[in-house]
Amino acid sequence: MLGKKNREMSENLGTNLLNNIGAGTSVRGDISSEGDLRVDGKIEGNVSVKQRLVLGEIAIITGDLDAMNAILSGVIQGNVKIKETLLLKSSCIIDGDLETNKLVIESGAQFNGKCNMNSTEKAPEDKNSGKEARKEK
Repeated sequence: MLGKKNREMSENLGTNLLNNIGAGTSVRGDISSEGDLRVDGKIEGNVSVKQRLVLGEIAIITGDLDAMNAILSGVIQGNVKIKETLLLKSSCIIDGDLETNKLVIESGAQFNGKCNMNSTEKAPEDKNSGKEARKEK
């Protein structure tokens, strides 16, 4: 019984975690988080977050970013890949490519790179496309 309870707790742990890298803190190396992550310091390395990333106004990330959702106010020098929703606040500066499903950009936000919007829904097929292909044969 105790083993089952501990296993269930560890499986659910990722959804309740909130990690912070505070202002004045610098980290060198890759970071991986099972829960949410708030960054107000500086990171030199890739960041992978299973839940939501919040990047404060004075935060700087030099490396690639991968997360489920993100609210970005600071500076990122690297590529950004967000599976669901990406919000760029007015103070955000990104030098790199974006890949996301939904993108919200506040006035004043800057991003230099290309953007690829991935939709999880398939576009509806044109009903005439199959008929036209048959006529051409």
